[in-house]
Amino acid sequence: MKEDCPTCILSLPLIEAAHRAFGGAIDVWAIAQDEAATRALLIERGGLTLPVLDDSALHISYAWDLDTVPTIILADGSGAELRQFVGFGRADWQALFAEMSAISGVSAPSIDWTRYPEMRPGCGSKSVEPGTAERLAAEASGSPLRARRIEIAESDDVFEFMFDQGLTDGLPVVPPTPERVVRMLAATKRGAQSVVAVVPPNMAPATVEKVAVNAVMAGCKPEYLPVVIAALEAVCTDEFNIHGVNSTTWGATPTVVVNGPIRHRIGMNMKLNALGQGNRANATIGRALKLVLRNVGGAKPSGTERPTLGWPGRITSCFAEWEERSPWEPLHVERGFRADESVVTVIATEGPHQIADQVSRSAYALAGSIGLGLEAFWHPKSHNQGDTLLVVCPEHADTLARDGWSKADLRSRIQQITSRPMRELMGDDESGEGYQRAWYGAAGPTQEQLNTRVPKFRGPEYIHIAVAGGEAGKFSTAYGGWVLAPIGSNPVSRRIDDD
Repeated sequence: MKEDCPTCILSLPLIEAAHRAFGGAIDVWAIAQDEAATRALLIERGGLTLPVLDDSALHISYAWDLDTVPTIILADGSGAELRQFVGFGRADWQALFAEMSAISGVSAPSIDWTRYPEMRPGCGSKSVEPGTAERLAAEASGSPLRARRIEIAESDDVFEFMFDQGLTDGLPVVPPTPERVVRMLAATKRGAQSVVAVVPPNMAPATVEKVAVNAVMAGCKPEYLPVVIAALEAVCTDEFNIHGVNSTTWGATPTVVVNGPIRHRIGMNMKLNALGQGNRANATIGRALKLVLRNVGGAKPSGTERPTLGWPGRITSCFAEWEERSPWEPLHVERGFRADESVVTVIATEGPHQIADQVSRSAYALAGSIGLGLEAFWHPKSHNQGDTLLVVCPEHADTLARDGWSKADLRSRIQQITSRPMRELMGDDESGEGYQRAWYGAAGPTQEQLNTRVPKFRGPEYIHIAVAGGEAGKFSTAYGGWVLAPIGSNPVSRRIDDD
């Protein structure tokens, strides 16, 4: 039974009459497919006093293979079916009452049959609605999978098929067979159908199963899945604003930094070539995140993704911090987490820019070089900017540590050396980019404003620092950030549920 089915409503008085007449000898139940609130309406409309069982999960409907409601079933004590009819049939009800009377020895109820039509068709059972039938079949078989399976012809190339369907990022993906997805799901305690996030621009719910499907496609091992889940949770927050990050013409993309014990457990690279190719965990975690944004959220190039040029990090951009090699607190501890927690931090960035200084022997000079290297981001005249992710290589970290410099000291030096009088940052005939006179009204900026020194970043707290890279080579790297929230993006960290 369901509340929005007119034939079910028509049948309710007869079901109640059967209960009142035969209930002392025969169990008479109504089984409802509705949730509790709607089920209460069904009971009220029918004036029911008989037991109304909850089949909102639809398992009973599936077990009895119902495709139409109402379906009236008379069964014996062992559950063997004696009589069944579908929809409404006056003659069917009369025959049913006669048989129940014979079984119970109780007289059939007096019904004014002229008030009822000869017959009326029923409605479709909720258990056969698209997607629901597949879910019920999977639940009955013990499988956690609910996603719709795509069948392809035996002669089709599965890799070419996925390219043709727009399911890839331009590189081949691993076919997400049920066996692979089930193995992936085993790496998390979260239910396969629990929703991780609602993903823009389609505002589509990404279940753990859907994340697992895309993690398989990206080439992840199962033990990477908790990191992908945490990264997706982080980017789908209002603070991060993934829709803005994906759609900006600037070409920003989430860069993922992983901290904590899980780095070692899953074999992430934080040392030589940490930001490059060759490590499965680094490459596939970032890729899985981007595939979820594409295949679940609908963010695709030439659609809602509009970067003027883009960069390869839009396929994957992920690395781990080499915390053990750093003289400072790691990134996640600075952001309020315990050192023994595994944490993912996502920052909307452009591509990385290497900063070389093979000569400086003092922290002051080296920090100056790093600051000058950062000044080129966006445009040399674009100051008072937002976030940057600075990845300090081990040799540079050693130089800074020898002089006892903290991260705060490094940030302060970067702000000091990049500070310029605003008059040097004004757009002019040499370079139109920069501060514009029109921003200050017809009179333009005052002399006091022109003399004001403006650092590269809005504040030292916008310079995010991590240590990674090989132990040979004095080359640090930085990623420029995008515009700050509310119109842009703020970095977001999430604990990885890897217990």
